[in-house]
Amino acid sequence: SPPAAASDPACGSVSWPSEVAGLDRRSTSPDSPATAAWADRGDVAIIARCGVPVPGPTTDECLGVDGVDWIAHRLDDGMRFTTYGREPAIEVLVPNAYAPEPLVLSSFADAAAAGRATGHRCS
Repeated sequence: SPPAAASDPACGSVSWPSEVAGLDRRSTSPDSPATAAWADRGDVAIIARCGVPVPGPTTDECLGVDGVDWIAHRLDDGMRFTTYGREPAIEVLVPNAYAPEPLVLSSFADAAAAGRATGHRCS
C-alpha cells in the first residue's frame, strides 16, 4: 500500500524502472505512482514504495550504490533497503529469491535520486 508521505510531489513523479533483475514491472493494488512491483508471473515480487518515513541515524548497514545511500535491514524473507539522505525516502523490499539482494539497487538509482538531498550520507 502507498505509505503516508506518498502524496509528496516527488513520489508522484518517480521514474520507476521498467525492468529490475530481469523482471518486468507489474501492476500494484491499489494503483499508485508511489508504489511499484517487479516479478515473473507467480513469483514473489520485488516491491518499491516512495514516501516511507525518512530514516535517522542507525547502526544498520549503510551502502552507497551509484551515488545513492541505502540503509540495509535483514528480514526473515529477504532485505529491506531504505534511501538515506533523501526526502521523500524510498523503500525497496527484495525477497531472498533474488539474492544477493543489494545487486538490484542500481536499478533504483534514478528513482531514488529524484528525492531531495538532506545532507546526510553513509559514513
